[in-house]
Amino acid sequence: MAELQKKLQTEVEKFQAVQKDYQKHVNLRQQLDAQLNENSLVKEELDRVEDGANVFKMIGPVLVKQDVTEAKQNVQKRIDYINGEIKRHEGAIKDLEKKQESQREALSKLQQQLQQQQVKAAARS
Repeated sequence: MAELQKKLQTEVEKFQAVQKDYQKHVNLRQQLDAQLNENSLVKEELDRVEDGANVFKMIGPVLVKQDVTEAKQNVQKRIDYINGEIKRHEGAIKDLEKKQESQREALSKLQQQLQQQQVKAAARS
């Protein structure tokens, strides 16, 4: 019975580790969504700007003049990169969801086994 309890404890720890990892990826995914929304708004604003207009980029505390087409390209590259990261995190989240489910099943089986042993032990005494 002690061996089964140790096994159960190990599975619970594994499950908690998977949950922690899952939550980390979900939080990162949310941050990427926020960045994507911000960059999409910047892209929309840049699309409204005329080609000859002045566009500035903040580098540290300094505003540096930047070409409109270069600014549009930079924002599009950033959007593409963020989309790639979102897809990567979504894949990781799906994998972790599957791991969580298998861990849940393993925990459930171990709990049932432990309960059966406890019932048998109670019946003997």
